[in-house]
Amino acid sequence: MRAVIQRVKESAVSVDNEVVGKISRGLMVLLGVAKEDTAKEADYLTEKIVNLRIFEDEAGKMNKSLLETGGEMLVVSQFTLLGDCRKGRRPSFINAAGPDKANELYEYFVTQVRQKGISVQTGQFRAMMDVSLINDGPVTLIVESK
Repeated sequence: MRAVIQRVKESAVSVDNEVVGKISRGLMVLLGVAKEDTAKEADYLTEKIVNLRIFEDEAGKMNKSLLETGGEMLVVSQFTLLGDCRKGRRPSFINAAGPDKANELYEYFVTQVRQKGISVQTGQFRAMMDVSLINDGPVTLIVESK
């Protein structure tokens, strides 16, 4: 699994001009699922992301996690994160999981994060989505399970 996480002041995702998920301060997570991924990879990413110390403490240092700050999370499935652009001019997506498996692990990840006590909003799986955000910092990181 591969995730692009952004610390945000706010973020929203819309489908057909209708907001389907919206958060205030927290993390915007774009999540890509690979063919070989299992619940083990989702568990790893859950623990890593909710505990990453990327929020500022009282001294202005990145010392607090999403769990410690009580922030929210917006999770959007994005198979294009698994695109391989090394050859040619068109990305290859052969490493991305098929829709059924990707949706299963996406939903599993969301459930695991919610079980940590995080308020989670989501996009709509397989829909064309418009994602907006105000990146805080900016802070943007890539987290991979492998």
